[in-house]
Amino acid sequence: MKKFLCLTMAAAMTAAMMVPAAVFADDTFKVGMIGPLTGGAALYGSAVRDAAQIAVDEINEAGGINGFMVEYNPQDDEHDAEKSINAYNTLKDWNMQLLLGTVTSAPCIAVEAEASADNMFLLTPSGTAVDCITAGDNAFRVCFSDPAQGTASAKFIGDHSLAEKVGVLYDSSDVYSSGIYATFRAEAENEPFEIVAETAFTSDSKTDFSAQLQTLKDAECELVFIPFYYNEATIVLKQAEDMGFDVQWFGVDGMDGILSVEGFDTSLAEDLMLLTPFSASAEDELTKNFVARYEELYKDVPNQFAADAYDGMYIIKQALEYAEATPDMDASAICDAMKEAMTQIEFTGVTGTITWTADGEPTKEPMAVIIKDGAYELMD
Repeated sequence: MKKFLCLTMAAAMTAAMMVPAAVFADDTFKVGMIGPLTGGAALYGSAVRDAAQIAVDEINEAGGINGFMVEYNPQDDEHDAEKSINAYNTLKDWNMQLLLGTVTSAPCIAVEAEASADNMFLLTPSGTAVDCITAGDNAFRVCFSDPAQGTASAKFIGDHSLAEKVGVLYDSSDVYSSGIYATFRAEAENEPFEIVAETAFTSDSKTDFSAQLQTLKDAECELVFIPFYYNEATIVLKQAEDMGFDVQWFGVDGMDGILSVEGFDTSLAEDLMLLTPFSASAEDELTKNFVARYEELYKDVPNQFAADAYDGMYIIKQALEYAEATPDMDASAICDAMKEAMTQIEFTGVTGTITWTADGEPTKEPMAVIIKDGAYELMD
């Protein structure tokens, strides 16, 4: 009897090992996510991971997509292109069918080259560099591209007569920062203000900004445009305060998250303005429900990265439903269906109403917020 049981168990184990891993995909859509869950940009990646999880849970609780559940697998890339490719390969081994990511631009450029070769559908919630979605026709984005942010920022400053003398501080070594500034400078020629000082730093020199700040102060700037990430911004604002440089600061979406930096005196960011696709203070029901759920689960106010990811998962849902896709389709077949669907749908979410062109770029209206009393407020 013992021998019979052993043989039976061995046969069952052998049979289980012979079942291909892809069989599970017949019952669920498998969506991967890649972003910096640790390291200097972890505020971005963790926000994307957590907000997308909320959307996945809501979708599954409501009956799934075309009657099928969603399985979600977030992977850490530490804001590193090579590690992002490793994460992509891990997700391929998991039989991923669609990718929400990557979160930041340089890793996204590297991963999109791989995804294009695989004909894997890629929707980046927040990769703003132009080249994030140019390797093939498989990639789309939720956020504005860098050129769009630069142009929109210059227009907003001009349209609202925020300043006549504008200075710029940007990261010349970063494709995100330099890309935004290039289009800002081009649009500034059409606006009623003058760029009176241009200063830059690099990834090797981003702890001491005293020389750049002194140049901007000496130029008597009324507003300084700072198209870079929140980590550097916390240092810039502290050093400006220490040297008595009182000026209007204007940032872009990478600034979102500055209020959540541990140990940062948020009073230094008072009156900081930034363009963003999302405001947690908006009064529409979609936004209020999302913000309430996020705060309940994560004890924090969602930033625009979280909002882009939340919408991103629902965008995937709407496009899959439009395409009448099912999870027994392989990743390439799903990608082909999604390419057509994305150009046909109109999506309304917490980041606004969005349509897409065939090159993957979104069309939507930007929002501007200002920090007041440690919170983001919508500007008219």
